[in-house]
Amino acid sequence: MRFTQLSALIATAALSVGSVSAFAKPVQLTDILGRKVTVDLPAKRVVLGFYYQDYMAIGGKTALDNVVGFSKAVWADWAPPSWAAFSKAVPKLNQLADVGEVEVGTFSIEKVLALKPDLLVLAEWQYKALGSDLDRINKAGIPIVVLDYNAQTVAKHVQSTKLIGTLTGQQQKADKLAADYKRVADTIHYIEFGNKGPAEHSVTFGKSMWGSMATLVGGNNIAASSVEFYGPINPEKVLAAKPDVIVITGRETELKKNPAAMVMGWGIPKAEAEKRLAGFAKRAGWANLPAIKNNRLYAAYHANSRTLSDSASIQFMAKAIYPQLFKDFNPEKTYLDFYRQNLPVVPNGTFYLYPKGQ
Repeated sequence: MRFTQLSALIATAALSVGSVSAFAKPVQLTDILGRKVTVDLPAKRVVLGFYYQDYMAIGGKTALDNVVGFSKAVWADWAPPSWAAFSKAVPKLNQLADVGEVEVGTFSIEKVLALKPDLLVLAEWQYKALGSDLDRINKAGIPIVVLDYNAQTVAKHVQSTKLIGTLTGQQQKADKLAADYKRVADTIHYIEFGNKGPAEHSVTFGKSMWGSMATLVGGNNIAASSVEFYGPINPEKVLAAKPDVIVITGRETELKKNPAAMVMGWGIPKAEAEKRLAGFAKRAGWANLPAIKNNRLYAAYHANSRTLSDSASIQFMAKAIYPQLFKDFNPEKTYLDFYRQNLPVVPNGTFYLYPKGQ
């Protein structure tokens, strides 16, 4: 009997060891930069630099179970209402270690190393900004996988989505989300970030984010030839180009900072957004632009780019440029449905504004 029991225990132990080794195995990935990266999957201790909502949407309810740290300020400071809603709905977010933020120079390699991660996930812009600082991560043998939703191209959105699917063990869902995104994308023009208000021109977009979306839907982005990714443009060029469509983007953080700035997003009343958008139509010289004369001034939630949910923004762009052709598009529903189907909270606020009658 003892021999039989011992044999059973040994067999069980052997099966357990075999199942663990089969469960955690090295997989070679090609990240968004074309780097060959070998990762033991599924990863058990992940540090996320960016794209948290995409990671959660693709990875599902348990996506954060294996996350030990993240760059909190990129979410909490850049989009406070979104952070407030998510951190309440997903208590795990409040338990994650904060490793600092790349753009303001607080990202800490020491904090990352102290968490003993088996994977570091970074946005392309974070990876390039950190540069040689990542040598210590590489020396420690921690694989780094780079994603890029900021480029705002279908190819990179799809590849980034499939990479997250592989990292989280949710390849089937990733493939579906990627296919859905590609289908919408296959389906301006002047775009400006309205954070400074009508009195002062802010940045526009060339080959990234809103500029890429404008190009993607077949628009002629007047900034494409003079702005690489994002930056200011001479106001006289806007007047000379006579855009047929103008889109002003806004976010929540300007609500109390600047009473004239464009605001859109979580918790923003439609009436407040409409009032502020109307101020841009009164800019010097704009009354003679076709976009203003023909009532083609639009507004969009600035933060709904560089993410899977921005398929709604692509619909918005297509509808803004070709209102009759895409009159059945409902970007607001697409945006909210993405959250309903994939995330634990549903946004409430103003995310897209159209002229009356559209």
